[in-house]
Amino acid sequence: GHIVHNWKARWFILRQNTLLYYKLEGGRKVTPPKGRILLDGCTITCPCLEYENRPLLIKLKTRTSTEYFLEACSREERDAWAFEITGAIHAGQPGKVQQLHILKNSFKLPPHISLHRIVDKMHDSSSGIRPSPNMEQGSTYKKTFIGSSLVDWLISNNFSANRLEAVTLASMLMEENFLKPVGVRSMGAIRSGDLAEQFLDDSTALYTFAESYKKKISSKEEISLSTVELSGTVVKQGYLAKQGHKRKNWKVRRFVLRKDPAFLHYYDPSKEENRPAGGFSLRGSLVSALEDNGVPTGVKGNVQGNLFKVITKEDTHYYIQASSKAERAEWIEAIKKLT
Repeated sequence: GHIVHNWKARWFILRQNTLLYYKLEGGRKVTPPKGRILLDGCTITCPCLEYENRPLLIKLKTRTSTEYFLEACSREERDAWAFEITGAIHAGQPGKVQQLHILKNSFKLPPHISLHRIVDKMHDSSSGIRPSPNMEQGSTYKKTFIGSSLVDWLISNNFSANRLEAVTLASMLMEENFLKPVGVRSMGAIRSGDLAEQFLDDSTALYTFAESYKKKISSKEEISLSTVELSGTVVKQGYLAKQGHKRKNWKVRRFVLRKDPAFLHYYDPSKEENRPAGGFSLRGSLVSALEDNGVPTGVKGNVQGNLFKVITKEDTHYYIQASSKAERAEWIEAIKKLT
């Protein structure tokens, strides 16, 4: 509520550029609508972690800076609504929301192709992408390529069937830190955390290979290493929010703690595959709770409360948020036993 900040059940209907909400009486919506949220110019935050005891929130901020907090019944429902609303915000034509939804659920890399293989081929001297000097707003950037040439290359090498798929695949390469934005246009889009504005299919936005790219070990070695990591006994698992390393946005992940060997892996709950989105060895790691008053150093956004940090032996910092102080204490205790 806007005047009295209490929580009430409302029936929501998403239209092309408007989110309507109705009162409920006897399980049925009461017309006319109680209110409407114009989505043109809206920004969306999901997951929204501003309420400690409400982990299933979506926050909408309208063009006039009015804020709406919407609570779903489950993570799946929250993420589904967030995806559809995001699509509606950026839908330039009818059917775009449905198109995005179909793509999100259907696009998967063939099992014999990995992101590492794609990046290896991108670096191929004869058939890969050739970085060159490019100019943006009066500045010259060496060893870069434009977003649309990346999309063209992914399609011509049969990694994607169309431009929408290629943009999705390119964003996956950026998420995994194989590519990085260069220049004002693409950097600004990344900071906004908005896939629809990343200009990955744009002839004026610049990108380059991330410095962290190295020739990867063979697929057999990679599989055996992954098998060893995941062979430990599961000690604890559950849902926690994690701050991203690159874009610093917060996402809910399913964490799995294993011993012998000691690893902490995290999975994307929106994907069916059982392969972790990331993970790290706990040998030589440090874990500690972060202060609950104010936003701790290293944490981006207005994220406060129930935070803890894991610093790996390689000095990589992971910022994680539990849903309660008790849950945070349990995770810290469990991790400490394995470091």
